[in-house]
Amino acid sequence: MSERRLYGAIEAGGTKIVCAAGYDAQGAVYRAVIPTAAPQATLEAVTTFFAGVEREAGPFAGIGVAAFGPIDVVCGSPTWGSVLATPKPGWSGVSLVEPLRRFNCPIALDTDVNAAALAEARLGAGRGVRTLAYVTVGTGIGGGAVIEDRSVSGFLHPEMGHIRVRRDPRDEGFAGVCPFHGDCLEGLASGPAVLARWASPMSALPPEHPGHALIGGYLGELAAAIALMLSSERIVFGGGVMSDECLIAHIRAGARRTLAGYLPIDARAGGFDRWITRAELGDRAGTAGAFLLAQERAPRP
Repeated sequence: MSERRLYGAIEAGGTKIVCAAGYDAQGAVYRAVIPTAAPQATLEAVTTFFAGVEREAGPFAGIGVAAFGPIDVVCGSPTWGSVLATPKPGWSGVSLVEPLRRFNCPIALDTDVNAAALAEARLGAGRGVRTLAYVTVGTGIGGGAVIEDRSVSGFLHPEMGHIRVRRDPRDEGFAGVCPFHGDCLEGLASGPAVLARWASPMSALPPEHPGHALIGGYLGELAAAIALMLSSERIVFGGGVMSDECLIAHIRAGARRTLAGYLPIDARAGGFDRWITRAELGDRAGTAGAFLLAQERAPRP
């Protein structure tokens, strides 16, 4: 029997960094959650975790990093693995991969949403489809896409959270919270935008609160844009804001309203309920995707 190969996985988010290690994408043997604080202290805590795992379990065959953006994911770029201009204080220009080189193993990198999209495509809500988009709605809004089992990137990586959406007339007085664009999608529909309006998370708003329809309408516009640009066979929504059980129905209604019958969703995608769905892997999607990245990057035994 061949020896099992140990992989590391990092899901680096705006508020926390999940570190995991194990032998496949289905489960972690070792796990730690580190608050995303100042870069040096945070990354020291990350490397300390993996060093402890290495001492106990042996060397890593590969480490996968699923990172918040914007980040340079272009292989061969001199700034590959570095965070680009971000509103997160102190993190612009910080390399997420450089501290990991001490482990002398291949390092794979993608965005957290592309990694989650890959995991949902292979292991979760996207099994059986060729094209999938994944949207996370939390501290920020991000989107990733997988086409024929490969995540989409190019000049940079998808930044779906910063597109413009049509203002809901009920929302005219809200300036938006994005420090770059104000009232882009992230500025209007992210978790901080919800808190700025109503001093409450989405999941704590009563069912009759108009916020469900408002936020769902904005996210439905994003789903419609994804359909028109990428023709994704499935759009999966995850992230903390999606813990609101009411929201997914409003997203479907918003997408249907925006598309206005232009695409044959009901005939070919099995209807809006099947086409727009919640993440099946839940908060494990990013970490599972990081494991898959590590496995792909590691040389075959």
